[in-house]
Amino acid sequence: MKIAVSGKGGVGKTTFSANLIHVFAKRGFNVYAVDADPDVSLGATLGLPADELAALRPIIEMKALIDERTGGGGAFFTLNPKVDDLIDDFSIKQDKIRFLRMGAIKQGGTACYCKENSFLYAVLASLLLDKSDMVVLDMSAGIEHLTRGTARGVDLIIIVTEPTRVSVATAKVVQKLASELKIRNIKVLVNKVRNDKEKEFVRSQFTDQELLGMIPFDEGVLENAVEEESGLLAGSGVMPGIDEFVDKILGA
Repeated sequence: MKIAVSGKGGVGKTTFSANLIHVFAKRGFNVYAVDADPDVSLGATLGLPADELAALRPIIEMKALIDERTGGGGAFFTLNPKVDDLIDDFSIKQDKIRFLRMGAIKQGGTACYCKENSFLYAVLASLLLDKSDMVVLDMSAGIEHLTRGTARGVDLIIIVTEPTRVSVATAKVVQKLASELKIRNIKVLVNKVRNDKEKEFVRSQFTDQELLGMIPFDEGVLENAVEEESGLLAGSGVMPGIDEFVDKILGA
């Protein structure tokens, strides 16, 4: 199953992604944990060793490898380079989890951005379309890593939001983008819900069919998120109700 998780900064998107990965691995699934948000570290949130994370370069920065697989530095290059053999080599493995850093999509005007982005999309497509294991993709606030081609491999996108008008407005934009990419299953998860007033606001904005659910604000989860070394893989800082959400996802 291939799951993309999106949401604006600060809503707990990466914490939720890490919790999903933790529970899937605990249940015996092989999980590819893909950090596609250059502003936040999914690996640190998971609690992977800091020295290994520091040594792991984002895939998009591997210039020599990109040149080799896309046909060198000329004006013409391969749009679908062979990358499936690279995924296991350029990742950190811990028990059932294999962690990769994608790096940021390069914008127009950046040197060689077409070739590098083509390589990045090829890696992502290989994960989404070729792998039979669990893939959890921690996106940035938007879904710029996904194209019409790679979106074919996404079984579910979960948009994490807070019960505020600004955060909900961002969630609705991502809903629209995901729908335009023909992603089959789009769900909204509302995090840090504190009271009945916020629950009522959420229900006024999303239908029961759109909602994956709501997670109450939890001080322990927040404290774990700001610790220098996350204890998630050891079982601390687990989001309340995460097992029920995983049951719902697997039963979808």
